[in-house]
Amino acid sequence: MGFPGTWMTESESMVYRVVPKCACSTIGQIMFFSDHGRFYDGDIHDAAEGLHKWSQEASQPLIEANVKAHRSYAFTCVRNPYTRILSSFFDKICGIQRNGKRYRGNLVPMLVQKYGVEVGSPEDGFEFDQIRSFRRFLLFARDTIRWRRPMEPDIHWSAMSGHIATYIVNGGSYDHIFFTERFDAGMQTVLDHVETAQKVDLASIPRFNESEGHGPKRVHPVEDYFDDLAMHLMWEIYHKDFQLFRYDFDNPANKVPTGEVDLAEVHAKLGR
Repeated sequence: MGFPGTWMTESESMVYRVVPKCACSTIGQIMFFSDHGRFYDGDIHDAAEGLHKWSQEASQPLIEANVKAHRSYAFTCVRNPYTRILSSFFDKICGIQRNGKRYRGNLVPMLVQKYGVEVGSPEDGFEFDQIRSFRRFLLFARDTIRWRRPMEPDIHWSAMSGHIATYIVNGGSYDHIFFTERFDAGMQTVLDHVETAQKVDLASIPRFNESEGHGPKRVHPVEDYFDDLAMHLMWEIYHKDFQLFRYDFDNPANKVPTGEVDLAEVHAKLGR
């Protein structure tokens, strides 16, 4: 199995387990900058040089040796499950992707046909009932995660705990798990624990939101999307994420965590 979704700086100063929709573009660019003194020109997910990634065959033995010996500071970043699933919906389902097409080809037409999801289009200014459509998408997301039908769950809406667990189960351990909602403080903790070839001044680092501008803007407050049934589905899919990463399940309007992550608990519960 190895360490899917793991990135490491070429200098091996730090190791990061990517969790989709949790500031991964910004983190990847910071890692790239910390070695090279410049940002990758383009989406960091497309970079095939300047950063070790598990998806690159040549990087795999280097990452595996580092992680199993725990030679570098290892970290990941999490996000409130309510805002993460909403971000996935607006970016991946409603948005037009970087290649000018819909995400995963026939996924959106299938959602329209089988679940009655509406997504709008650039031509109509993305006019559609966002709340009704999102709740239908949430039902689909639950079906993919619970029954792996009508398709396998996508990395952008599968649970954060599942992504984070693979790293532990295969022999890795984390030094730090921080929150997207407190990004600067969390990333600064990482930088304080590592030596980088280039000095990183977090205050001057732009936010790399590669999904921004591809689709409709969210027009309602977060809590409006989640009625009682939607919250029930959220608990069914993401109860581990809420519990382990200290997010407030009872109040979708409260996006900040209610406490710090207990690393010992995460390793114990996800390492089984």
